[in-house]
Amino acid sequence: MNIAVFVSGRGSNLQAILESDYTKNIVTVKAVISDKIDCAAFQIACKFSIPTFTIGKKPGNISYNELISSLKNLEIEIIVLAGFLKLIPIEFLDSFQNKIINIHPALLPLYGGPGMYGMNVHRAVFNSGDKYSGATVHLVNEVYDSGQVIAQEKIDISELGSPDEIAEKVLNVEHKLLPTVLRKIAEGKIDLQKL
Repeated sequence: MNIAVFVSGRGSNLQAILESDYTKNIVTVKAVISDKIDCAAFQIACKFSIPTFTIGKKPGNISYNELISSLKNLEIEIIVLAGFLKLIPIEFLDSFQNKIINIHPALLPLYGGPGMYGMNVHRAVFNSGDKYSGATVHLVNEVYDSGQVIAQEKIDISELGSPDEIAEKVLNVEHKLLPTVLRKIAEGKIDLQKL
């Protein structure tokens, strides 16, 4: 299964996909896309000889319309948002209907929506006194973090003493959950068109 991965940061979930036993020989990352030209995840892509694209209005970047053509030429079957912080335009969503998934560092529908990413999520969870957190993989639609949930993994955080500790534990969950979901999609055990 050919996938494209959208990132805005260091790319630890990209690395997890590339190195996981769950995705070896069944999932191929054909492109890495970011909204930042100096995205740290591009270094991972370079190490694995994966083409990179930067989207946006700055010179040298490509538009979403150009990206649609490039991804169709690469025969991309699934798009994975892995720490990508921008809202995906509706035209792009329409071109890849029910083929875009996101990994979110909380148990949606809790702690989702605009501004709820990275440490913002973990601080909110910690400050709420919740005893559980986790990660969610969901379909992407035109509203942040509101698409159909595909899979979740819940963990006990009651003994953790800071947002940083929650972040570390949840990231470990993400690194297992995302490759597992991708493998199930590739094997036909999860059909995104029927969710």
